[in-house]
This record gives sequence, C-alpha cells and structure tokens, in this order.
Amino acid sequence: MRWRSFVAVGDSFTEGMDDPYPDGSYRGWADLVATRLAAEAGPEFRYANLAIRGRLFPNIVAEQVPAAVAMKPDLISFAAGGNDVLRRTFDPDSLVARFDDVVRKLRSGGADVILFRFADVMARLPGQRLVAPRVQLLNQVVGETAERHGAILVDLYADDTYLNPMLWSTDRLHLSPAGHRRVAGQVLTALGVGCDEEWLMVPQNPAPTPWLAARAADLRWAGQHLAPWIKRRLTGRSSGDTVTAKRPVLGPVSD
Repeated sequence: MRWRSFVAVGDSFTEGMDDPYPDGSYRGWADLVATRLAAEAGPEFRYANLAIRGRLFPNIVAEQVPAAVAMKPDLISFAAGGNDVLRRTFDPDSLVARFDDVVRKLRSGGADVILFRFADVMARLPGQRLVAPRVQLLNQVVGETAERHGAILVDLYADDTYLNPMLWSTDRLHLSPAGHRRVAGQVLTALGVGCDEEWLMVPQNPAPTPWLAARAADLRWAGQHLAPWIKRRLTGRSSGDTVTAKRPVLGPVSD
C-alpha cells in the first residue's frame, strides 16, 4: 500500500452529508475510503477529514488547503466549487485561475491528489438553465487540471447512475448513503484498491410517481429545504457556520 495517510478537503460532499452514523454524525465516502485504505496499510494509517458543509471555494482554499499541506499526507482529496456555482456572485474567471494554483500546491509536497468531476445534481433542482453551464465549466476545469498535474480523476459526471434519485437524500442536493458508497467505490477503483461490490450496485429505480403526488412532494421539498436555503442566502449565513471539521488532525481510523 503506497498511502499511509489521507486528508480529505472540501464541503458537504466530502464531510459526508447525508450519510449518518448511529450517533448522528456523518460518515460519507471519505470515511469509507479511509477505512478501506487503513485495512490495507495497517495500524499506522492516519486520516483527517477537514471538510465542512457550506464552505465556498475561497474559504476551503484559505482554511483547509494550508492545513492539509502542513500535514504532509500521502493522499489528498480536493472537491470544491459546488457551493460557488449556486451563488449569484459566482466568478468563473477567478475560480478557473485559482483551481490550478491550488492543485499545484497540493501536489508540491509529493502527495497524490484526487479530484472530482461532479455528478449532474441539477437534474432534480430548479435553476438548471443558469447553474448547469457553471457545473459543466467547473467539471471541464477539473478535468484539465487533473491532466496537467497528474491528479487522480474520479468522473462522477460521466456516470448516468447518478440520475437515479435513490442515490440522493431527501433534500435532492446531497448524496444518500447509497450515493456515498458508490462514490467510495469509484474512488477506490481509481486508486486501484478493491472495495465491497455492494458499494457499486445500482439501487432499483422507484416506480413512477403520479403527477399529483409528485407535485405534493415538490411542495414539501420547497418548504423543508429550498426555503431555508434561500433564507440563509438572504441573511448571509451558511449551514456550516457553527460546524467544525469532524477529524481536524491526523489520527487512526475507526469504524
């Protein structure tokens, strides 16, 4: 095993929402990957998950990237920009310029770096006409940067399985436990490490929902998830304002 330490950097996608442990904290694909790598590397393996929900690209770069580099891990995952493309203040030129610099910095210490092309989450959300082109731009930047710097690319966007609603939580924005398992399986496959075959199994699509029931579900979703999201945007708040990294320092992995 070439990796004896792993640091995960990012937002809610990497923190693990919505894949809860029994105590209510989040597991997610990064914990699953770390547990599998630890099984290969032995008790000396160390893992830190610095990701915090709601973080924008500049915050992740300023707060998490220096901490990750200072830990000098063998492997770093970097997933950022997903929250930025949802903001009206999104600056594509700035993100494109900074993304390359960040990956160069992460690679400078000799660490292998995992990058992600994001799945098509907008298929279930309003605002597709505005946001979808931004997601495509971000994914293009990720792919080109990975090629330039020899990063390990995990292409979720090319996987149509993520159109299956069973891979997403009730808020339609974050992965379900099955979604996190699939991402973990794809990461481990990209690393050349075996995983539980069940992680890559495709959940059966639910039966089509009658029109009236679907509209009722849309209204419930808007009240429970969309309205609070809009309120946070209007008040300048984030879902991660009171959240700290669940594994702020490198430490042993435990299930």
